[in-house]
Amino acid sequence: KTQIVKTKMANVPVLGLKTHVQKVCSLYKRTLRNLEAYYDRRNVYRYQAVLARQRFEDMLNEKDLRKATKLLKAGEEELFLTQHPIPRKFALSPGGVAYERVVTPPDWVLDYWHPLEKAQYPEYFKIREQRKKEFMAMWEKEYGKPDPKDTHH
Repeated sequence: KTQIVKTKMANVPVLGLKTHVQKVCSLYKRTLRNLEAYYDRRNVYRYQAVLARQRFEDMLNEKDLRKATKLLKAGEEELFLTQHPIPRKFALSPGGVAYERVVTPPDWVLDYWHPLEKAQYPEYFKIREQRKKEFMAMWEKEYGKPDPKDTHH
């Protein structure tokens, strides 16, 4: 007698492919965001959101995947036709007014701090100076010492 051993395979996500459930969840979220753009009063928006949720709940128990896919396409079409002309965007999200406006300053800026500013964080700057020395030693070991004539550009 041969024995069959069942093993679980790793569930590796494939980029770009979404399950039907993920597509429905995405459609639901985009529907709510669209309603949010149309209704500025919270109580009116909430009422419309409950109605939209009920429409999704009505189709929840659909077992036939072909029919469920048709319903999903119809929902996508309806959302496309009723989308707000000026959708609301979060400020820091792509398309928002402040997207990528917060610039992270480079590390060398800390070298130009005043000594009184550095004195407020003595442990940090002690470790930082130690790591800079280690990095310089590693650099010189790998690439050699810099040529003195190349120090001024």
